[in-house]
Amino acid sequence: MLIGQYVSPRLTCFKLCFIKHLEHITSVGPRPVGSVENEVLTVNYLLQQVELVQAESAAGPHAVTVDVQRPTGSFSIDFLGGFTSYYDRVTNIAVKLEPKTGAQHFMLANCHFDSVANSPGASDDAVSCAVMLEVLRSMANLSTPLTHGVIFLFNGAEENVLQASHGFITQHPWAKQVRAFVNLEAAGVGGKEVVFQTGPENPWLVQAYVHAAKHPFASVVGQEVFQSGIIPSDTDFRIYRDFGNIPGIDLAFIENGFIYHTKYDTPDRIHTDSIQRAGDNILAVLKHLVMSEKLADSSEYRHGNMVFFDLLGVVVVAYPARVGTILNYMVFVAAFLYLAKKCSLPSNAGGRYVRDLAYAACVALLSWFITLLFVLIVALLVTLMGRSMFWYSHFYTSVCLYGSAAVGKMLLIHTLAKNLYYGNVRRLDLGELFFDVSLLLWCCVLVYLTQQGLCSAYVPMLMVAFPLGIKLLLSSHFKHKVSYAVLYLLGLALPYVHLMFLIWVVFEIFTPIMGRSGTEIPPDVVLASLVTLAAILLSSFFMHFIYLARSTKRVLAALGAGFVVMLILVSCGLFFPYSADPTSPRPKRVIIQHTVRTFHDLDGSVERMDSGLWINSFDYTGMSHVTPHIPEINDTIRTRCPDDLPFCGFPWFLPVKFLVKKNWYMPAPTVSPKSPLEFTLVSKQVTEWGAVKLGFEAKGPSHMSLYLLPHAGASLSGWSFGDGTPQFDLNGEYFIFYSHGLDAPTWKFWLEIQVGVKSMISVAISSHYFFGEDRWSPQLHSLLEKFPDWAFTSSWVSTYNMYRY
Repeated sequence: MLIGQYVSPRLTCFKLCFIKHLEHITSVGPRPVGSVENEVLTVNYLLQQVELVQAESAAGPHAVTVDVQRPTGSFSIDFLGGFTSYYDRVTNIAVKLEPKTGAQHFMLANCHFDSVANSPGASDDAVSCAVMLEVLRSMANLSTPLTHGVIFLFNGAEENVLQASHGFITQHPWAKQVRAFVNLEAAGVGGKEVVFQTGPENPWLVQAYVHAAKHPFASVVGQEVFQSGIIPSDTDFRIYRDFGNIPGIDLAFIENGFIYHTKYDTPDRIHTDSIQRAGDNILAVLKHLVMSEKLADSSEYRHGNMVFFDLLGVVVVAYPARVGTILNYMVFVAAFLYLAKKCSLPSNAGGRYVRDLAYAACVALLSWFITLLFVLIVALLVTLMGRSMFWYSHFYTSVCLYGSAAVGKMLLIHTLAKNLYYGNVRRLDLGELFFDVSLLLWCCVLVYLTQQGLCSAYVPMLMVAFPLGIKLLLSSHFKHKVSYAVLYLLGLALPYVHLMFLIWVVFEIFTPIMGRSGTEIPPDVVLASLVTLAAILLSSFFMHFIYLARSTKRVLAALGAGFVVMLILVSCGLFFPYSADPTSPRPKRVIIQHTVRTFHDLDGSVERMDSGLWINSFDYTGMSHVTPHIPEINDTIRTRCPDDLPFCGFPWFLPVKFLVKKNWYMPAPTVSPKSPLEFTLVSKQVTEWGAVKLGFEAKGPSHMSLYLLPHAGASLSGWSFGDGTPQFDLNGEYFIFYSHGLDAPTWKFWLEIQVGVKSMISVAISSHYFFGEDRWSPQLHSLLEKFPDWAFTSSWVSTYNMYRY
């Protein structure tokens, strides 16, 4: 059965199957690596479903083979500043679908069934695994044999920073036959799944998606923004690209990222229509690729990138980047000739035009600069008033405040220029001049992005080509302002609708991210900048209407009044950032660890020991909204970061201390996990080149973090991780992330240090109890009950042990 070709009964059947898979996977609760829920219950269910597919398709032309892999390995990754990851016996379920005659070339379809410890993970990423099960069933039961094969990888350790995918692509024997991949991910809940990464190079993959996808949704702009590192996230795409050297397509749901990685990520929030669209696309694309001759020798079609974008999800436009470059320069030349014709007017007219164009461009740039400066001042004022993130639950308020400020300020500056500087110039001439200014500035952007080799240059290309074409076609209508305006707006519809769609995607992604971007980035400054940029872009080809209009007083008065009213309402605290509304939750994210810290001296004796509740806020507001509910969490218990302690002496789960510098430590009774961490120095020897090699053993829970801080005069020259060369020195510190599945042996590793004057290195290790009876303590439970319902707390027990050598 083909997902994209169901009649009603089969469609209902698919939806029921999908719901069954999704509800069963999420019914066990959170599925962190190492838990029975992840390693046993979910694995058993997936294997049962694969066995059913094997039985159903046994009489057909395809063979279904399943292999459970539990790899061990390590690698370094340039993410969150860079760190090293070590995994031991994590779980992969690899299912190979191929013709019974065999196949030499395979597509890889990847999802992950693990989740973070605080979420049922319906959208991230149980829904993708549910879809993959049905796509596997559909393809296995096709009557026509596939030309190539498909490997469906259900990986069980993605949330542990992409570990299971690394284990598969670097160690599994099937990986050598993989020629390309499709990765299914989520950064939100529902909506359309967007293609936000492709390649590297291999334009044939984009062409396959464009040709086969039933409901296309793709943007090269998203790809270049994501790969710039601005978004603090990553997917298995990176692992397959960097460690497998294979090209692929990365798809993800992006809507409603407010509940990403929270308890609200439940199956009932995912619309089955969204999953139907995803199933349609994935099945169609996979079928197209495994029947394609290009998969057999993809290296022949490797070179080059693609410009791709969809028009409102109806159709995808795609063409080679080299064609895009030619097209961009052709549009630029057309605009240049249009402007050059005016510059070459006889007598002094040409020279005057050049001068007027330069002055008008300066007016436009000055208006943008002053507007941005003014809006940023407003954002800083809002932040200093303690009203940061007022828009988090009410996005329209950011548009009303910052948008009215931006549009009003630009309008005011151009109105002043019109009345004070251009008082004796005809309005028609000014309108013509400032249209040319907009064209000139977009041309500059077009040339710059093209020179940088960015495929996103298609956006300014559209913003030059369409207005220029419309202007030339409507030159005879310019004096008839009403008819000109109507025809002009119709002509701008396509580029402007597409631009507004891109702006919507940016806000859909970045607004939720502000709720988990740490305590150091002022979110109002970021959002105000984005709103201002959107206002500048959207107003660019409407700027000349200011000079065509008789008066702008009423518009200015309305914008000014709206701005003042919104500023008063915001300053009065009318808009609360967070919401516990079950239909549209906007939770505040807080992490609480009940931790025990032990610090050892050079001789191994305990120097000091304490215990407490360590509290981290993952947004800029810190605990300001929580303190009225829990007065004991206040600035008197704010922590500091001692330079002589690895990672500030606290049990960071990931190396994000540069993002979360504000945290609180409330003294609490000691907690004693029933499965305590065992950490031992088992060997110490001096190498022939004068370095000291220390051997260690560690036995503890499924998640541990190792922190290394070489002392003054000493350096870390080697270790047993990755390729043996220490990587990603984080201001003199190193971070190693460790996790294991079930029945993992003792973790053994060694460090090689070039000796300092007195001592060599401080080594700290933290243990994190994400599940089981060791996760909770009475003090932790008591504190959690005091939090308001709009706060989403992630909590667990941890330990931190530091040693000096």
